[in-house]
Amino acid sequence: MKKIFKRFFLVIIILILVIGGPFIWYMLKAKSEIKIMAPIETQQIVENVFSVRDTFVNMYLVKDGDQYVAIDAGNNADNVDYELKKLKINPDQVIALFLTHTDGDHVAAVKIFKKAQVYLSKAEGQLLNGQKSRFLIFGNKIATKEYLLIDDQQQFTFGNIKVKGILTPGHTIGSMCYLVNDKYLFTGDALSLKNGKIDLFNLFFNMDSKSAAESMGLITNIPTAEYIFTAHYGFTNDYKKAVQDWRK
Repeated sequence: MKKIFKRFFLVIIILILVIGGPFIWYMLKAKSEIKIMAPIETQQIVENVFSVRDTFVNMYLVKDGDQYVAIDAGNNADNVDYELKKLKINPDQVIALFLTHTDGDHVAAVKIFKKAQVYLSKAEGQLLNGQKSRFLIFGNKIATKEYLLIDDQQQFTFGNIKVKGILTPGHTIGSMCYLVNDKYLFTGDALSLKNGKIDLFNLFFNMDSKSAAESMGLITNIPTAEYIFTAHYGFTNDYKKAVQDWRK
């Protein structure tokens, strides 16, 4: 009986290691990758452009009168709501929310923007409807089914705010950057910034880093761009300098 129990116990331990080991490794690796990220504090960056810091990630808002267009939605809804109060911004003032992609640290506060129409790329929709997996067999999800899937280069206008989507797959299959008013480029996790120069995002988190590198080439030749705003590595107000050395 004791031998049977020992064997059973040994099998359980092996199963735990086989199943739990990779998960533990993933969590430890993810934690170490997050430590090197450098989001900026909640603030008004330039006129009508605001950052909201939620632990290790930024979302952004662009203002027109008393309304806002948001880029991404943070990692924790309560944190985002708290940071918005610092800026004296009511979530109901957000009329449109553009998601660069649907990873959990970019969509958590979707539910607090009750009056906002949510937009994301058509390719990214595959992670929400089960056609594609983000990690092993797992897809992504957001707290609404009322979202619009948009095409590459599709444009929208909200008062004095113009938004164009630029499909940049790699980090996820449907990652999309947004060019706002021709000069503000919001990149989500399509790239990082190091010493004022663009670089690949953390390879560990990318679905396809080769595609991510190719996608970066799509956003290095925007004549009107002046700023780059990333989700985890701050921003630069010198677009030309940031992109000039990419893969030369």
